[in-house]
Amino acid sequence: MRLPRILATAVALCAAAAACAAPRPVRRVAFVSDPTLPYVNHLVVKKSERRLFLMDGSKVVRSFKIHLGLEPRGAKERSGDYRTPVGSYHLIRRDPHSEFFMSIQISYPNAKDLARARAHGWRPGGEIMIHGLPNDLHGPLSYYRHFDWTDGCIAVSDEDMMQIWMLTRDGMPIQIEP
Repeated sequence: MRLPRILATAVALCAAAAACAAPRPVRRVAFVSDPTLPYVNHLVVKKSERRLFLMDGSKVVRSFKIHLGLEPRGAKERSGDYRTPVGSYHLIRRDPHSEFFMSIQISYPNAKDLARARAHGWRPGGEIMIHGLPNDLHGPLSYYRHFDWTDGCIAVSDEDMMQIWMLTRDGMPIQIEP
């Protein structure tokens, strides 16, 4: 009688230990738009101010501090230049399971970017995103909060990324200014 009880306890402890030892899921969140949230119809990024604005016409609905590519001056010209694009784009795809805390892809390269890259024989690059912090930090958190650190993307805090995710939709225009 005692052996089945001990076995049952051992099985329960092993199951609990396995659950604790199992890799924990990376921060994954998917939000659905809430009709009570403020209306936003486009985004504006001012690289020189390190700000992203969610806009309703000419009215600023929200403003966020951003971090850019490692070479923030100038427009993105080609793959590997670590620059954030400048121009008119759209939000095209959301990924709640990216290597960063959520990401929204920007439609870079546009026709103008492609023409410039072709004229120089360059690959234009792509996969430009608005995203939160990396799921796996490779340095102190203070680095990500105080420096430009992306390959050309627009990075925000995880908290800000949740707001951007909830207040925008795919197809929304984004203007990125120098």
